[in-house]
Amino acid sequence: MFTGIVEELGSLAALEPNSGAGASGTVRLRITARTVLEDVHLGDSIAVNGCCLTAVAVDPAPAPAWWEADVSEETLRRTSLGSLAVGAPLNLERSVRMADRLGGHLVQGHVDGVGEVVAPVPDLQVRIPAHLLRYVVEKGSVTVDGVSLTVVQPLDDGFTVAIIPHTAAVTTLGTKCPGDPVNIEVDVMAKYVERLLAGGAS
Repeated sequence: MFTGIVEELGSLAALEPNSGAGASGTVRLRITARTVLEDVHLGDSIAVNGCCLTAVAVDPAPAPAWWEADVSEETLRRTSLGSLAVGAPLNLERSVRMADRLGGHLVQGHVDGVGEVVAPVPDLQVRIPAHLLRYVVEKGSVTVDGVSLTVVQPLDDGFTVAIIPHTAAVTTLGTKCPGDPVNIEVDVMAKYVERLLAGGAS
C-alpha cells in the first residue's frame, strides 16, 4: 500500500529481457535511486510510476546506487512501463508503514489502465479508458503515474487536475507532453462501494 506521495525521482538504467528460469516474457528493470534504498530489503515493494514492483536485487553502495525488479508480461501490457526509454525519470515511493502520515490517499500500486496526456501542467488534462470514467468525480482522488491528485473537473473522456509548481518539479508530471502515456489508478474505495452496491441490488 502507498500514499501517492513521491519520495524521489529515480532513473531507468536498463530494461532487458529476463533470462532467469521461468522468466519467459518478463523483463528486468534496473533503477538508479538513493532515498528509497535507505532501508530497503529484498522482497520489499516500491512503486514505480504508480506500479507496485518487488525489489529482487539491491546495491546501495555504488554511485549511483540501484535496485532491480522483474516485470511480468501482464504488467507490461497493462501499464506504460514497457514504453520507457533508458534514462527516463521515474516516480518512486516505498510502501507505507502503519506509523506514517497518510499525506495523499490509499494507493495500491495496481494500475487500472493507461491514460494519455491531453494538456500539460499546470492544468493537466488526461484522457482515460472509458471503463474508468465512472470512478472519476469532482474533488475525488486519482493517481497519475503514482502521484496522488485531486480531480478538478471530470470530462467526457477523462479529467483535469491542478498541478502546483512543487509537484511539477519533484515528479515526472512537469515533463509530460500531449500524447505521453501515464499510469492511472482510480480510488479503490470507489470500486469497493460499487461492488457492495451491486451485490445489494442482486
